[in-house]
Amino acid sequence: MSSLKIDCPAVEQQLIGFIRDFVTSARFARGVLGISGGLDSTVTAFLAAEALGPDNVLGLILPYKTTSPACVDDATTVIQHLGIRSQTIDITPQIDAYFEQLPDADRLRRGNKMARERMAIIYDHAKAWQALVFGTGNKTEALLGYTTLWGDMACDLKPLGDLYKTQVRRLAQHLGVPRHIVQKPPTAGFWPGQTDEGEMGITYADADQILYRLIDLQLPPEQITAAGFDRSLVDKIQKMVQASAHKRRLAPAWQIGGST
Repeated sequence: MSSLKIDCPAVEQQLIGFIRDFVTSARFARGVLGISGGLDSTVTAFLAAEALGPDNVLGLILPYKTTSPACVDDATTVIQHLGIRSQTIDITPQIDAYFEQLPDADRLRRGNKMARERMAIIYDHAKAWQALVFGTGNKTEALLGYTTLWGDMACDLKPLGDLYKTQVRRLAQHLGVPRHIVQKPPTAGFWPGQTDEGEMGITYADADQILYRLIDLQLPPEQITAAGFDRSLVDKIQKMVQASAHKRRLAPAWQIGGST
């Protein structure tokens, strides 16, 4: 049982159509996105370039001083391969200036600030270029809460938002994304050695299989465990989904005249 299998050619065409229709209906013709050299931003860039044309896509490389040079090289490779417009902006000066006043801030706080700083820059360029902002997040990250509110979650459209990470990887292979980008460990690039799976303590392969059963099939944890999955892992993933529910909803507003 695995609906994680997808018809990649069909999904590609549906996503290209979705991008074109959304951008056109919003009365825009251009798109801006951050390109990290990772899987999700690369696949999004491939789709955006196909849907809008390379000249109508701007890829921003936004490294911090601890960002791996290999990530910057991969981002540059993607941009050159697609022929899209690009600009590189080092976010180190503004991040360091801010945290000079907060030297005790931990890694999570610093990482969130970097994500939000990058998105502020992306939106500024989108305004200047009269373009929409492409989000690059996937369904796995959104369900697990492995995202930053008003950071990588901020966008005008999110083409990969209903694809699990393993599905994005399959789509990447179909699109012809360089093999080493498809295979390398996902990372936000906030500090040396940081990886998504290491930070979460869960592999994407396991997370996707369990999330599919929890969310898509609405199976109870007992039934998922009976299918061969470790109960502690199932419980951990379920708790992560529940704890991050607020990230997937619009901020509530009190309704005048509503019940108290």
